[in-house]
Amino acid sequence: MNKLGRSNRDKVQQFMAITGASEKVALQALKASDWHLEGAFDVFYSQPHIRTYTDTRHLEELYHRYKDSYADMILVDGITLLCNDLQVDPQDIVMLVLSWHMKAATMCEFSKQEFISGLQALGIDTLEKFRERIQYMRSELKDDQKFREIYNFAFGWAKEKGQKSLALDTAIGMWQLLFAENQWPLVDHWCQFLQARHNKAISRDTWSQLLEFARTVDPTLSNYDAEGAWPYLIDEFVEYLNENNIVQKSHMDDPAR
Repeated sequence: MNKLGRSNRDKVQQFMAITGASEKVALQALKASDWHLEGAFDVFYSQPHIRTYTDTRHLEELYHRYKDSYADMILVDGITLLCNDLQVDPQDIVMLVLSWHMKAATMCEFSKQEFISGLQALGIDTLEKFRERIQYMRSELKDDQKFREIYNFAFGWAKEKGQKSLALDTAIGMWQLLFAENQWPLVDHWCQFLQARHNKAISRDTWSQLLEFARTVDPTLSNYDAEGAWPYLIDEFVEYLNENNIVQKSHMDDPAR
């Protein structure tokens, strides 16, 4: 390790601290990912041998610590206890990332299958390992593809059972949570627009298209195509921005463009 540059030595130490892996494993994962730390985490956690590190008995003990007294599930009280044990706020976005790993069907609920399968996939069978993985789960939000998957997962996870659409207040809360992490300068204006002009539940199409809009359209709307295939609600939002002089209109109104 002494032959490594300072930057790479720091990455090895950081990798070992977060994963609990040995120096040898850290070096292998980092070399395999061309010294990209987030890629090395992916290499490490996707390896089949991780699953063998989880002790089924310990997983059962963890599940029963949080399981509801009257149902074979982990419900709000159990999740609150889990958050206390992890020293994480229940509103922290990392709980959404955890739910994504568990493929949880509903917010504030984990079935036994979801909980145990999710922890096995993450290589977790103790609270100590759980705490160690928190930083890794946060790092996944910086990966564009994973963020997209987590964003799309959030719609089904957050909506009420049996409903096709997402309640507006819930959607606004989720957007503010997600875009605080993956910044979009217009998120507050979007939420204000919805409350003023829409005031209805949000469809899955609008949910997914908004991420595309946020990623591809410049906040000044300089590359916005009025003839594009955006949902009507997004077109209305652009009108709202222009009517209220929220964006710089010079790019759009310049006849030379």
